[in-house]
Amino acid sequence: MTGPATDGGEPTRTGWVKPPTRVGVVRRSWWAVLDWVYAAVWQVRSLGPTTADDYLSGDGAPVVVVPGVYETWHFMRPLMDALHDAGHPVHVLASLRHNLRPVPVSAAEVMASIDELDLRGVLLVTHSKGGLIGKYAMAELDPDGRIDRMVAVSTPFAGSVYANLAPVAHLRVFRAADPVLAALAQERDVNGRITSVYGVFDTLIPGGSELAGATNVRVPVGGHFRILGDRRTRDAVLAAAR
Repeated sequence: MTGPATDGGEPTRTGWVKPPTRVGVVRRSWWAVLDWVYAAVWQVRSLGPTTADDYLSGDGAPVVVVPGVYETWHFMRPLMDALHDAGHPVHVLASLRHNLRPVPVSAAEVMASIDELDLRGVLLVTHSKGGLIGKYAMAELDPDGRIDRMVAVSTPFAGSVYANLAPVAHLRVFRAADPVLAALAQERDVNGRITSVYGVFDTLIPGGSELAGATNVRVPVGGHFRILGDRRTRDAVLAAAR
């Protein structure tokens, strides 16, 4: 197998996980500021006139969007716009709300919605916790193979050290030792159908998002949220959709 993706964003399939890129404190701090500005902007934009129904048209493979914790689907709109412009109907699951429930519960909700809509050949496009939900659905809840593949952006597949300090239970689930996350790490059969997209340094997942056996795409962006608006992330998502 080949080595990990370069900073140019070339996708590669890896069977091992390398250490994350070392980044200085000043640059990490600046990326964190930019990241939270991005998050604040999209929280405000979620109040705008765009609705989920605006994305349902198209003849391409169906896309189901699964955002991260505390996020609404509006955070994913830069990727949704690109996919919809490329002819894909894009579905959002309002029932996930701000995505605070346990991963297995949310994964069951995702599969129930896919079954109810009778979608097949589904591309999951996910961010952060959404990638854990998507992998759980693929590995445990999809015997009929309705989900074809997944793009996971900035997903803590190996957990985050910051979760050990989290004050609330729904953030402590990102500990590497969490039973659900640890079990997911052992589920490797579906990794070949996953594209993991991540930046050179993630301010919330310092250990990185590289996933052994997956197609890994590293883009030259720092942060956790603003990678969603980067054109190279969009290109990686569109490549997976094709």
